[in-house]
This record gives sequence, structure tokens and C-alpha cells, in this order.
Amino acid sequence: MKLVVLDGYTLNPGDNPWDALGRLGALTVYDRTPPSLIVARAAGADVVLTNKTPLTAETLAQLPALRFIAVLATGYNIVDVAAARVRQIAVSNVPEYGTESVAQHVFALLLELCQRVGLHDAAVHAGEWTTAPDFCFWKSPSIELAGLTMGIVGFGRIGQRVATLAQAFGMDVIAAGGSRRGQPLASQVTWADIPETFTRADVVSLHCPLTADNAGFVNRAVLRSMRPSAFLINTARGGLVDEPALAAGLDAGWLAGAAVDVVSVEPMRPDNPLLAARNCIITPHIAWASLAARRRLMATTVRNVEAFLAGQPINVVN
Repeated sequence: MKLVVLDGYTLNPGDNPWDALGRLGALTVYDRTPPSLIVARAAGADVVLTNKTPLTAETLAQLPALRFIAVLATGYNIVDVAAARVRQIAVSNVPEYGTESVAQHVFALLLELCQRVGLHDAAVHAGEWTTAPDFCFWKSPSIELAGLTMGIVGFGRIGQRVATLAQAFGMDVIAAGGSRRGQPLASQVTWADIPETFTRADVVSLHCPLTADNAGFVNRAVLRSMRPSAFLINTARGGLVDEPALAAGLDAGWLAGAAVDVVSVEPMRPDNPLLAARNCIITPHIAWASLAARRRLMATTVRNVEAFLAGQPINVVN
């Protein structure tokens, strides 16, 4: 059994070994695979594992031995799942591994918007406190979360965890999207449609998958409907947001600030308008990447491959 990992570095940069996967067959791991080498490296593989390396219909047509694709993530839009289904290639993802880490990162971003810890730390280290006439100073206002409203678009596992943390901070929660059934938080959450969520919330956090139907739905009209004091947080997919519109909205004061962990093209391009936008915090797609989360991701990936080899694949998305 031949297994090929096309882009393994982010899952295991050296602290999350492939040993358990290697015991399942002849394993080859590539840190990164450029598009021009995908077919050559995956040729003859029974199982291909990918995180962000695309497997298009054209690519799959050139891999006749391929029988199983393990996506090293929850989102699987990197694979043409319809083409895989036609070719009888099962595709599995890892539906849950980063809930805690991503929810934690949402609040790291939000607290930075509210407290500007980094800004004040830099000011202190630059000597501003040692020369200050008072016992304290601030370079931006602090914003208290208690009593504010968190709007969550996409109320799956991560959205629900974000809601729990928001409530722990004393925030009210509005949710849009996801099923209302069987959720312990349902009685404590106000349900609304997406336009109302953006209009009413002091903070909007995105937790929905990227689809053909919702690409760029956070557009000029949606952003202009937000409160001038509101924040937007995106740890889901960059393609959900019209980035030029967000940059324009931040500069024009339609909203007070934004924090994103994802952008439409990754790695980020130097001409992305968010780089020059006012009050926009950007982290490099790291919300998922705690060691604890990556270990869970590795363990579930191994189970996915084991289940396929046993003839009973799990977490199949096609």
C-alpha cells in the first residue's frame, strides 16, 4: 500500500511524527508540493493525503491507482469531491480537531482589538512609561466585552464554543446558520438571519464553510450595515469576505476594526488591500495550529486511513 503526503509540513514541522501513519504502508511525505509536481509525486499512490494542495478533476484523471484521499483538515474544498466520486475515490476529512484552539484564537484576536496589549507593550519597551507623568497611560481606549453582543455566523462546533466563551465574558449571543436542534445553548442564544446579525452585533465572528453560494457575502452592503463601533473577526475562510470592500470599510469607518486569520489567497499576496487597511489585525492562518490540535488531527487522519484499509471508511464527504 503506497501512501503519499503532498504537503505535510504545517501538520508536522518536527513535533508531530508520522510514525503511526507510516505503519500502515509505504509512506512518502513531502513538506510542500507545487502544482507542477502533484501528478508525478502522487503517481501510483493508493492513498494521497493533502491539506492545501489542490486535487482537481484533471489531476485525479491522471492518477488511476488512487482510491482514497485523506484531507488533513476539516474544510475539503481543495478536492473536487464530485470528480472523486465519479472515479470511485473516497474522500475523508477530519471533522473535529481544532474547536478549542480556533475558539481561543477568536478571543485572542478580539481581546487584542479591545485592549491593544501589543501596542502598549511596545510603548512601554520604547520607554514611554518610564518618562510618563502619571502612573498609567493608554494609547487607545479599552473596550469592555460584558454587555456587548457577539454575532456568530455558522453555529457548528466552533461557533457554539465561541458562543460559550462569549457568554463567559458576559456577552449576549446572536447566531445565524447551523441547526437549532439538540444544542444545549439554543435557549440562551437569539437566532437571527445574517443581515440582522450584522446589523445588531457589536462583534461578528465567521464560522461557516466557504461555498459557491456564500463566497464574498461579506460585501460592501453588509459591511455598511454594521455599527461604526463594531468588529469583524474571520477565522473561517478568507473567501467569505470581499477584501477590497473590507479595506475600504475600515478606512471609511463603516466598522471600527477587523481581525482575520485567513485571507482569500494564501500565502498572503503583497498587494492584498487588508495589509494597508486601518485597524486590521492579521495572523497567518494559525488558529488551528496548536500542538494539541495538530495531534488530534494526526490521530483522526490515521483512523481515517485505517478505516479505509479495513473496507469501512469513515468521515467520508463524497
